Amino acid sequence: MRRLNIGTIIFLFVVISLVPLTFVRSAAGAAGDTPSAAAQPGQAAASPADSEYVGAERCKTCHQENYDSWSKSVHFRTTLDTRGGPSKQGCEACHGAGASHAADPSDKSKLFLFKKASAGEVNARCLTCHASGPTHLNSPNSFHRQNDVSCIDCHSPHHATAKEFLLVKEQPALCYSCHLQQKSQFNMPEHHRVNEGLIQCTDCHNQHGTGGVWESDHLVRQVRTSDSGDVVCFKCHADKQGPFVFQHASVRVEGCASCHIPHGGANPHMLKYSNVNLLCLQCHTSAALPHGPVMDKVMDAQQSTQQQACTLCHTQIHGSNFSNYFFR
Repeated sequence: MRRLNIGTIIFLFVVISLVPLTFVRSAAGAAGDTPSAAAQPGQAAASPADSEYVGAERCKTCHQENYDSWSKSVHFRTTLDTRGGPSKQGCEACHGAGASHAADPSDKSKLFLFKKASAGEVNARCLTCHASGPTHLNSPNSFHRQNDVSCIDCHSPHHATAKEFLLVKEQPALCYSCHLQQKSQFNMPEHHRVNEGLIQCTDCHNQHGTGGVWESDHLVRQVRTSDSGDVVCFKCHADKQGPFVFQHASVRVEGCASCHIPHGGANPHMLKYSNVNLLCLQCHTSAALPHGPVMDKVMDAQQSTQQQACTLCHTQIHGSNFSNYFFR
C-alpha cells in the first residue's frame, strides 16, 4: 500500500473541513437568507415605517422660507441626532411623516398642522420632546395650560423675533399681550424695574408651571421656588430673609405680599396703603390683639396718630434677633 506524505494529508484535511461550510452557505442562499447591508455590524435595521419619512431637504423644495428660518434655530440640531431615527429628525419630528404629502401636495392627512390643532394637542406635541426639561416638569399645573394657552402663542419655531427661546416677542411685551393689569402696575411710580430691563417676568415666575399654588387674600401664580413666593423675593432682598430669632408673623404665614404689591403701586416701597398705620392695623387691632388701643393712647399723648408712624418705634418689622416687639 502506497504511503501518503504529510503535505497530502494536510491538503485532504482542509478540503474535507470546507465542504460542510460551503453546503450550508449554498442552502442559505437558496432560501434567500443572505445577510443584507442593514444587518451588518454597527448599523441599525431599517424599520418599514422609515419609508414614510422623506427628510428635511425634501421639505425645503417647496417650503424654502420656513426652512431658512428654521435652519437658524435650535431645532435644526435634530437633523444631526440620529439616535431616534427619522421620526425625531428635522421637519418631520414636529409635523409627522411627509412621504404622502411629498407625493401629493394636496394630501395633508398624515401631517400635524399646528395652526389647525387645539391648544391641548399643540402642547402635547411639544412636550413629546420638552417634557423632561427642568422648566417643564410641572406643565400640568400651568395656569397657561388651564386657560388654553398653547406653546405657539408665545413661541414661534419658524418666525421668532426674540434672541432666545424662539419667542414671538421680547419680554415684557410678550407677557403684556395678556397680562394688562400687571402692565399698568409696572407703570406706577413705585415698581420693580421690569420696563427698564433690570429684571424680567420669568426671573420671578415659571411660565410653564410650578409645583403648587398658594391662595389667601391674594393669589401667587406660578412663582418660582416656593408657593408663597418669599424665596423669590429673597433672591434680591437677601437682608430681609433672616433667619431671625423673632419673626414677623405676617411674613412667615402670608409672605411679603401681605404688605407689598409685588408688581408696583403708588405708595413708597410698593406698600398696599399710603398710611403705614392703616397697613399695620390690618392685623394689629383690638379685635385680634391689644396693640391698636394701646398705640392710640400713647400716640395721642404725643401727637395726632396721622402724624406718627408705627415704624418710628418698630423699625425691624421684617424680623429681629433682639426684640419680640421689633425694636431697634
